[in-house]
Amino acid sequence: MVTTISYDPRQNPNNVRKIDHDIVVVEEIEGLIKVYNNGHIERPPIIPNVPPNNSLPHLTSKDIIFHNLWSRIYLPNPPTNNKKLPLLVYFHGGGFSLGSAAWKCYHDFLSTLASKIGAVIVSVNYQLAPENRLPAAYDDGFHAITWLKNQAILNPKEQNWWSSKCNFSNMFIGGDSAGANIAYHVAIRLNNNNNNNNIKPLCLKGVILIQPFFGGESRTYSEKYSVQPPYSALNLSASDTYWRIALPVGSNRDHPWCNPRLSDTNNIKLPSVLICISEMDILRDRNLEMCNVLGEAGIKVEKHVYNGVGHAFHILHNSPLSQPRTQDMMTHLKAFIYNNNNQ
Repeated sequence: MVTTISYDPRQNPNNVRKIDHDIVVVEEIEGLIKVYNNGHIERPPIIPNVPPNNSLPHLTSKDIIFHNLWSRIYLPNPPTNNKKLPLLVYFHGGGFSLGSAAWKCYHDFLSTLASKIGAVIVSVNYQLAPENRLPAAYDDGFHAITWLKNQAILNPKEQNWWSSKCNFSNMFIGGDSAGANIAYHVAIRLNNNNNNNNIKPLCLKGVILIQPFFGGESRTYSEKYSVQPPYSALNLSASDTYWRIALPVGSNRDHPWCNPRLSDTNNIKLPSVLICISEMDILRDRNLEMCNVLGEAGIKVEKHVYNGVGHAFHILHNSPLSQPRTQDMMTHLKAFIYNNNNQ
């Protein structure tokens, strides 16, 4: 009897050590993202992607491709008086390196928000880090605004299912977490160097920052001492990792894209800003500091603090505590938009 022995080179310990030595994880947020030294990125599908929905009685949503990007557009049923709807350009969160405009949590949130506030929402699917480090996401946001300008100047006969219902001169820019950071920097770019005149007939009326993702080398009190539950959407270690893989190589958290306190705030030009803050979020004190930074620059700031809830409660936590806070937030967003749409 002859025994055949097959040889698998992967079983050679020398080969195993070589593989482990050559390809290693250089950055990781457990369960969310792994970055390898060879450039490979792993992002487990933690949240399902969903298609747009055209069957809801109160809302239509579709995906539109432009500038090698795409956006999901939400159009609620327009009012019976044919009045055009305000426009909200929205950027999803995810530490600049995760997330999609197709994520179910964002699709559900923005579908409800569009109907509740009565606005056209354009949710931008920007490029992610570390494959595309900042300012790539800011550039994508600006390209989205440029595309919207081109939609606004179309002949009325050429306008489509959503643009004909949209008041482009009543535009707001917003987002949550890293998306709020993107919204802030896109808004600054629009209002500096006369860019706001270059995007007419678009007119930026306000900026909405939901738990905006900012940082700094010096720790705030909430970063050091805020106790995060195991299911928290953001802890300090994850925050630091997001910044390492998103900022330009060699930068630290005092880069002005991360720490607005260290940027030139004297020349900031923005319309009214709404900042939504979570009491249990490690970013709480950063967000409160942001209110002060903008206030010192002479910008009108409206803030709301939601008690007892943490980061991203409005999209990830469907608890008896977070549900009413989410409804409160939507009410505040609606009031902010309609209080600023004629200014």
